[in-house]
Amino acid sequence: MNDRSTAVSPSSAADPRLPLVQFVERPGIIDLGWGHPDPALLPVEQLRLAADRVLAQYGADALNYGHAAGPGPFREWVAERLAAIDARGPEPASIVASAGNSQALDQVVSLLASPGDIVLVEDPTYHLAVRILRDHPVELVPIPADERGLDTDVLGDTLDSLRRAGRRVRLLYTVPTFHNPTGVSLAPERRHALVRLASRDGFTIIEDDAYRELSYDGPAPRSLWSIAPDGLVVRLVSFAKSLAPGLRVGAIVADAPFARRVADSGVLDSGGGISHFASLVVAECGRSGIYGTNVERLCGAYRDRRDALVASLKRVLGPAASFIQPAGGYFVWVTLRGIDARALLATAEALGTSFVPGEVFHLAQGSMTSLRLAFSRYAPAALAEAAERLGHAAESTRV
Repeated sequence: MNDRSTAVSPSSAADPRLPLVQFVERPGIIDLGWGHPDPALLPVEQLRLAADRVLAQYGADALNYGHAAGPGPFREWVAERLAAIDARGPEPASIVASAGNSQALDQVVSLLASPGDIVLVEDPTYHLAVRILRDHPVELVPIPADERGLDTDVLGDTLDSLRRAGRRVRLLYTVPTFHNPTGVSLAPERRHALVRLASRDGFTIIEDDAYRELSYDGPAPRSLWSIAPDGLVVRLVSFAKSLAPGLRVGAIVADAPFARRVADSGVLDSGGGISHFASLVVAECGRSGIYGTNVERLCGAYRDRRDALVASLKRVLGPAASFIQPAGGYFVWVTLRGIDARALLATAEALGTSFVPGEVFHLAQGSMTSLRLAFSRYAPAALAEAAERLGHAAESTRV
C-alpha cells in the first residue's frame, strides 16, 4: 500500500516527462511522510537470480495465465512461512494470492459488503485504506484507539447502540500489529475481546497484517486470525514491506470456503490469477532462503533507523512532545503540545523536512497536534538531521 498520496515521480528513463515510481523527490527535503522502503535496501540482484531460476524451472508456464487462487508453490510456501512466524498456520486451501493488501482489501469488501452496510474502522487508521473503503457504498463508523490499540470497550458500546437502532455491522478493518500510523500493537486482552465481539455480533474482521515481519524487539503478537474461529477473520498478508513493493504480491488468508469464493470471483476467473509470475518469484525467494535473509537484514536496518529517529526526537523535542517507540513497522506517531501540525508542516518544509499531519488519519477532523514520521526510507544520519530540523520548526511555530 502506498503510504503518502497518489503523487508520482517524473523519473522515467525513456521519457523524463512520464512517471516511473510513486515517490516524489524534493531536493533539500528529508521527507518522512512516505512509508516507502529505502531503494538501497531492495534486493535487486537476489530477485534477478530468483526470477532466472523460476524461468529455468517452469519455462512458459511461469508466463502463462495462472491458477485462479495463485500458483501452488506460492500458496504452499506462504502456509509454511505463516506457520513459522505466527501461533497457527493456514492450509494452502485457505490462501489466495493477491496483488498486495490494497487490491486484497478492495476485493474482500466487494465480496462481503452490501450497499448500506456499516464498516467499522479504528481511529486513527491507515488513510489510504479509507479511500479504498469509500469506493464502496458502505457507511464508515470510527472506533477510537489509544496506546493499547483499538478500544474494545467503546467498540462494544457502539455495537450495542447500532444493534438497538437496527443497523447492520458487516466488517471491521484494523491494522492490529505495528499499526499504521501509530506503530502501536493491539494489546493481547483486546485481541481476544475483539474476536469475542465479532463472534457475538456476526461481523467479519479484516486484519491488515502488512508489517508483521518487521518486528524489532522480539516476536510479533499473535495474529487475530490465529486466535479466532474459522470464518471470523480475513487476513491480508503483504510482501511489499518484507521483500519489494513493486512485485505487487500478497495473500488473502481466510477459511477455505471464503478462499474458494475469492478464487471463483469474476476478476480471477477472467485474469487467471493475480501476479502469477511475481508470486512464483516470491516462492522461490522463500524456498532458497533469500526471503528469510532479507527479512533479517531489513529488521536490523530498520531497528537502527527507528532507534536513531527516536533518540533524536527525545533530544530535540523533549517534554514538548510525546510518542511511543514502536516495536515494529515503519512509523513513529508524535503528539505535540500546543502546536498545530498543519501550521508546523509549512515551517518544517521551509527548514528541509516533512511529515504527514495526523488529522488525515481520522475519518473526521482530529489529531490536530499529531503527526506521522516514517523512518524506513532514510539512513540513521539523515533521520537524526530530520529530527533536528523538526525541532527547530516546532520551536519557531510555538513562538
